[in-house]
Amino acid sequence: MTHFTSPKCHALVTSPVGLLSLKASEYGLTHLQVEDLAQTSLLVEIQTQFILQQSNTEATQDLLKQAQQHIDTTVIQLTEYFANQRQHFSVPLAPKGTVFQHEVWHALSQLTFGHRCSYSDIANTIGRPKAVRAVGAANGANPIAIIVPCHRVIGKGGKLTGYAYGLDMKQWLLDLEGIEEIN
Repeated sequence: MTHFTSPKCHALVTSPVGLLSLKASEYGLTHLQVEDLAQTSLLVEIQTQFILQQSNTEATQDLLKQAQQHIDTTVIQLTEYFANQRQHFSVPLAPKGTVFQHEVWHALSQLTFGHRCSYSDIANTIGRPKAVRAVGAANGANPIAIIVPCHRVIGKGGKLTGYAYGLDMKQWLLDLEGIEEIN
């Protein structure tokens, strides 16, 4: 994960799990979220106006092109993922977060396709075995769903636990990756 600057580019993409909102800066993807259809058109209108107001210089145009390239790469890689043709994402990431959140998100990014782990496992991976609840909070604050695979983290007892987009979507993603059913 790299530097964070405000997103310069925004795209909405349909997927098997719903409408995905992708945002990127010149450094990489900053957000991947599942959108609420009722709020989407207003969000796009506001952001489009903002981007157009900001894009009057050649330098800004170059930054927009870089951000758009990250969006384009993300769309290709997500399409491959949903078609079971990709198990690892290589698009540069640039989420905004604390040092601790970045440690957790980096550890999440290292989780192997088709495998799950617990919050405790992540806490141990980052060298903070007592920070299980803080790991859960950082996991829940992940702004780049699917690509930073917080859906692969389950409760210590093997139970399917919270997910920002609901347990049905979490189970769907786990099923897509061939992760055995969780009770």
